[in-house]
This record gives sequence, C-alpha cells and structure tokens, in this order.
Amino acid sequence: MLSQKLHDAINEQINRELYSAYLYQAMSAHFAFESWGGFAHWMSLQAHEEQEHAERFYEYLLDRGARVTLKAIEQPPVEFGSALDIFKASYEHEQYITASINAIYELAVAEKDYATQQMLLWFVKEQVEEEKHASEILALLERAGDRIHALMALDHQLAQRS
Repeated sequence: MLSQKLHDAINEQINRELYSAYLYQAMSAHFAFESWGGFAHWMSLQAHEEQEHAERFYEYLLDRGARVTLKAIEQPPVEFGSALDIFKASYEHEQYITASINAIYELAVAEKDYATQQMLLWFVKEQVEEEKHASEILALLERAGDRIHALMALDHQLAQRS
C-alpha cells in the first residue's frame, strides 16, 4: 500500500506534469503566432509528452489502489520573449521537474517503497533526456544569436521532430 506522503507527492507531480503540458502548449502557441512553425511543432510534441508523463503517474496511483486527485492547473504565461528566452525557461522548468521527481524518489527510499522507486527510475532517466534536449537547443540558440538564417535553420531542424 502506498503511504499517504507518497500518495500526496505523486498527486502533486501529476499536477506539475499537467502544468508542464500546459506551459509547453502556451509556448507552442506563441511560436505559432510568431510564424516559427518548427519551434511551435517541437513545443507541441513536448506538451503531448508531458501529458503522457502525467498519465503514467495517474495510472501508477490507480495500480496501487490510490485515489487520483486532480487539482486546478495554474495558467501559464501569455507573453514570451525570444526563442532564446523561451528555451531558457524550458530548461529551467525541466530542472525544476527533475528536482521534484528526485524528491519523490528520496521519499520512496526513506519509506522503503521499492515499487515506487522502480517506477520513478523511468522518470529519473527521462529527465536526463529532457534536460539534455532543452540544453542542446538552448546552446544552439545562444550561438545563433539574432542571425535570422541560423534561427530559420534551427526552426527547420525542430520541425523534423517526430
């Protein structure tokens, strides 16, 4: 049986993952409005991935016989700056999510909940990838600066994400 502390922490993580999806969809909408289709596409796929992460936590709670409690999702920002600003925010957000998952893992270790530890290992590995992807794009944007041709090439590259 899942402890109340872990139950609450995982429900909170579901909310964080849903907010992540909402945030990335807002970033996608910003890029689409600004006619950066590749950036918009990348962020839209990222939003769907975050939704899937929420679903994994959701299913895990149900598998453990625990109640899923969905809470209100905070509104993401409406205004965003440059692509560089957005990917800085994305990278920082992924670091926040990593810290949150690590804290839940530490709680699972303290409570000797081996099933939850095992489930969380997938997320620990996934967060390495999430941070890597965001930091790589951030580095490319930093190198591109304001050079429109470099930004257009990166936009084209991000449109290829499947």
